[in-house]
Amino acid sequence: MILAAVLAAALAVGPGPDGSQVVATQDVTITTTDGQQLGGRIFRPAGDGGELPGMVLVHGSGGGNPWESLTAEAEAFARQGIVVLAPDKRSVGYSGIHRDYAQLAGDTLAALDVLEAQPGVARTGLWGISEGGWVAPIAAARDERVEFVVTVGGPGWSPLRSQIWNAANKLHRAGVEGSLLHTYPSTFHRLAADAGLFAAAHHDPQPWLRRLDLPVLALWGAEDEQVPPADSAARFLETVPGSLTVEFFAGANHSLHPGTAEGMDLNSLTPGYADVVGRWVRAVAAGEVPAATAEPLPAQATPSVEPARSAWWESWQVQVGTAVVLLLAFTTHLVAALVARRRVRCSWPAVTLAASGATAIVGLVLSLLSLLASSGWQGVDTGPLVLGRPLPWLGAQLLSAVALVATVAAVSRWRSALLRDRLVTVAGALFVPWALYWGLLLL
Repeated sequence: MILAAVLAAALAVGPGPDGSQVVATQDVTITTTDGQQLGGRIFRPAGDGGELPGMVLVHGSGGGNPWESLTAEAEAFARQGIVVLAPDKRSVGYSGIHRDYAQLAGDTLAALDVLEAQPGVARTGLWGISEGGWVAPIAAARDERVEFVVTVGGPGWSPLRSQIWNAANKLHRAGVEGSLLHTYPSTFHRLAADAGLFAAAHHDPQPWLRRLDLPVLALWGAEDEQVPPADSAARFLETVPGSLTVEFFAGANHSLHPGTAEGMDLNSLTPGYADVVGRWVRAVAAGEVPAATAEPLPAQATPSVEPARSAWWESWQVQVGTAVVLLLAFTTHLVAALVARRRVRCSWPAVTLAASGATAIVGLVLSLLSLLASSGWQGVDTGPLVLGRPLPWLGAQLLSAVALVATVAAVSRWRSALLRDRLVTVAGALFVPWALYWGLLLL
C-alpha cells in the first residue's frame, strides 16, 4: 500500500461550541491495494506537539460515502486528544448485491498506513460504525499495528439476521399488522439472499471477534432499531477474548446522533458519547488497559432470530419458477377464454380463478418491491393502511381469497370441465400452498 502525497496543508478550524480544543485538519489521499484513490481528512488537536493516539474511522453501509459524513465524530474525537483519519469509502466493487468485507478491511489498513505516517501519532486503533463493526474486527485481526477497536452499533450477527430484525422493526413502527410482518422481513429477504441479491448475507462476524485479543470498546444506543443491541452485545461478550468494555446510551439510536429518524441531528453526537470514547482511548494509549466491564443488557422489544437455511422448495428457483408458471397458466387461460367466448361458454370459476390469481401475484410483487424501494434508515413508507395492511398487500390478500374460493368451485366441476378449465384448476391447486407460503392466505 502506497502513501499518497498530502493534498493540503493543515487548516485550523474553530473551537467547539463550549470553547473546547481547537482542531487542525489536513487533507490526504489513500491508495488501496487495487489502485483506488480515496480522499480523506486528518483531524488533530491544534498545537499539541506530543505523541497522541491515532484512530481510523470505518464507515457504515453505503458505497462511496465521503469523509465529510464522519465530520461530527472526527472533530469530537480530535477534541478528546486523538489524531483521527476520516477516509472516503470506496464505490468500486461495492453495491447492494456485492461487497467484500475483507477488501474493505484492506482499505482500512491502507488508511492506517497514512495515519501512521503522520508526525506525533503513537498507538493506533480503529473505530467502526454499523457495517464498520463487521469490517474493523477483520482489519484488526489482520494487522498487529491495530492496538484497540471501538465499535458503535456493531452487529454481532450476520447481515441477513440483522436486516430481518431491522425490516420487522420498520413495519412495526409504521403500524403494519398481520402476515406481512413475516413475509417482507423474513421470506422476501431470505429469497433475495438465496438469489445472490443480498450482499454478504451470511457473513459471520464471530470468527473475527474471537481474534480480537486486544482492548475493545463496544457501544450501542439502547433504542437501536437497526441492529439488535442486546443480542449483539451478548455475542460480543461471549466471543471477544480481549479486554471488552460494553456500554449503552439510554434513549439513543443506532448512530448515536441525537434526535429521531424523522429529525436526526447529524452534526452532533449523543451527550457523553465522545467523552466515553476519549477517556477509554487515552487510557489504552497510556498502557492502562481497562478491565473488562459490561453494563446490563437493555430491554429489546423483540429478539433477533438466526434465519434457517432455505429448504429446496423455498429456493429462489422454485419460488420464482412457481410464480412464473402460475402467471403463464392464468394469463393463457384468460386469453383462451376471451378468444373462445363466442363458441364455448366460459366457466366462471375458472375465469375468476385465473383473473384473481394473476392479479394477486402481481400485487404481491408490487407490494414487496415498493416496501424495499421506500426503505431507508428513517423507516419505510407503506402508504395508507387499512386493517394494518398497505393497500396493495390487502388487495393481493383479498384476491388470493377469491382465487381459493374459485379453486374449490372449479374442483367441484372437474368432471364436466373443458381441458383448459382443468389445467387452470391444477394451477389453482398449486397457487394455494404457494400463496400460503407468502402469507397471502394468512391473517
